[in-house]
Amino acid sequence: MTHFHLRQKLLFSFILILSLTTFVSSHSRPYSTPSVTHITDSFPHVPIESAFSNAFGASHVKFLSNGSMVTLALDKISGSGLVSQNRYSYGFFSAAIKLPAGLSPGVVVAFYLSNADKFPHSHDEIDIELLGHDKRNDWVIQTNLYANGSVSTGREEKFYLWFDPTQQHHYYSILWNSYHTVFFVDNIPVREFTHKNTYPFIYPSKPMSLYATIWDGSEWATHGGKYPVNYKYGPFVVSFTEMELSGCIADPKVPFSSCSNSNPSGLDPVNGAEFNKLSQQQIAAMDWARRKLMFYSYCNDRPRYKVLPAECH
Repeated sequence: MTHFHLRQKLLFSFILILSLTTFVSSHSRPYSTPSVTHITDSFPHVPIESAFSNAFGASHVKFLSNGSMVTLALDKISGSGLVSQNRYSYGFFSAAIKLPAGLSPGVVVAFYLSNADKFPHSHDEIDIELLGHDKRNDWVIQTNLYANGSVSTGREEKFYLWFDPTQQHHYYSILWNSYHTVFFVDNIPVREFTHKNTYPFIYPSKPMSLYATIWDGSEWATHGGKYPVNYKYGPFVVSFTEMELSGCIADPKVPFSSCSNSNPSGLDPVNGAEFNKLSQQQIAAMDWARRKLMFYSYCNDRPRYKVLPAECH
């Protein structure tokens, strides 16, 4: 073999390896996603402009498409966020979200339920947090739950996304009812937190509002500020659309025990038999997500917890 042909062969091998490396990068994982029923098809979209009010950064909030879409921005002055007009005792909450493009380490987009404003020392929270990107790592979604102020016990689980979330809108959803809390990405369940009577105190139970926010999480989301938000790449703009809020609207006059069903038909859309457990198809899809994409669970974090939380056993 001549030196010329040898060089050609080596060059071809290098290009092949480079292309394979690119293929398995964060934006083109070689996974065929499992087929699942689209739970988002079970609930109606709500007009965002009338279903939410400004939580902070009002000047950075822009409603589009007759109020069915909203963009939230983060710049060096402030972030921005919305809060639902109603509180919910349980429900299904979903949004199609398109993340800011470009370098965004430290930027956190959150879609979550909370009652910290009403119960500052004993609040509940159910979190989806989409962490900014620095091109060194894959895109990450973090999920978490708090109950009755249990902030000392973080129940985080983290997953890699199998797509580039800046290219188009993708669905991020929370199902929360008397039986379980389930987190979905594009209708695929990635995590189920089952309500067990043996430890009810760790299960979110008080009425919560729904929030959609973008904020600077440099000190929290990037290894203690190692990769802070670089505002020369800002403003960072996230888009929300196809918002769904269905469930039990809490009566503010009876904060702990009463709610009025938001479904005019009188049927319970979220706490009934159809949603009290995952289907076999959903269980198989969740197993796929956890085997392929989960890279952190608090239940496996022995250095953090010398004694694991009760539900991990």
